[in-house]
Amino acid sequence: MSPQPLRIGFVPEHFSTPLHFAHKHFGLDAELIPFPSGTGHMITAIRAGEIDVAIGLTEGWIAGLGKTDQTEENDGGYRIVGTYVETPLCWAISTGKQRAEIKSVDSLKGGKIGVSRIGSGSYVMGYVLADQRAWLVPTTGVGTKAESASPYSDFVVLNTFENLRRAVNDGTADFFMWEHFTSKKYYDNGEIRRVGEIYTPWSSWKIVASTKLVKGTTLDARVEDLLEKLNEGIRHFNENQEEAVEYISTNLDYSEEDAREWLKTVKFPERTQGVDLKVVKSTIDILNKAGVLDQEKGLPAEGMIGKQR
Repeated sequence: MSPQPLRIGFVPEHFSTPLHFAHKHFGLDAELIPFPSGTGHMITAIRAGEIDVAIGLTEGWIAGLGKTDQTEENDGGYRIVGTYVETPLCWAISTGKQRAEIKSVDSLKGGKIGVSRIGSGSYVMGYVLADQRAWLVPTTGVGTKAESASPYSDFVVLNTFENLRRAVNDGTADFFMWEHFTSKKYYDNGEIRRVGEIYTPWSSWKIVASTKLVKGTTLDARVEDLLEKLNEGIRHFNENQEEAVEYISTNLDYSEEDAREWLKTVKFPERTQGVDLKVVKSTIDILNKAGVLDQEKGLPAEGMIGKQR
């Protein structure tokens, strides 16, 4: 009996184009399952056994494993096995079109931040923003655990980009963060207003596989095949940019102009196999400093990786 095709979770945005090409042109035998609400939802799904592999944001994957006590019953559910995007992600900071009281990023301190899910990239980056702006105020720790008061009055869980846009206009949330080019269309049409931006201090997208498919440093053959097919999809993407623009502007929520501008900013790796340990360690250091991780819990950097570069 042949093994079942992989179920691959992905975010249906412009970054998914090489995955689409791998499936269309290079025979990737897999079921592609879209998760428009992002990495936090995919963490839940891969732990529940609903997907086998996922492509999502570095900070989300590392935060998920960095807050998990590893036990025989709970191994975190996944390991990082590949690198999908080499460049940082530009998170645009958005508010409602009529929110005149929000004049700058400094106006957001102590406000209500909209997030897709707790543990998602939009949640994690809220703390990175607060750390960069010195909004994290230490409180009395218990034992060796240092704690900070929350920099926001509330984290409002809204699941989807559409709900986030609606929330900043009706006052449910004061602001949210989402990828720049995905947000830009809604600045151009006046639905939301840009307040600022923040770049991730790390390469932005990683590939994870269920722990059922990772045995030590050995990956299931289907995962190895996926990584090779992604390499082919990336090569096709780099060599056929007009096809990429057509796909993005026709099938995804972007204008042709924005698709072309995005192409100038993104760099995919020649080989997706493996993860640089230094990138994981530096991300953990920043997330610890920002108060995202509990330093008494979670996997060490080496334990998060299923395949090193």
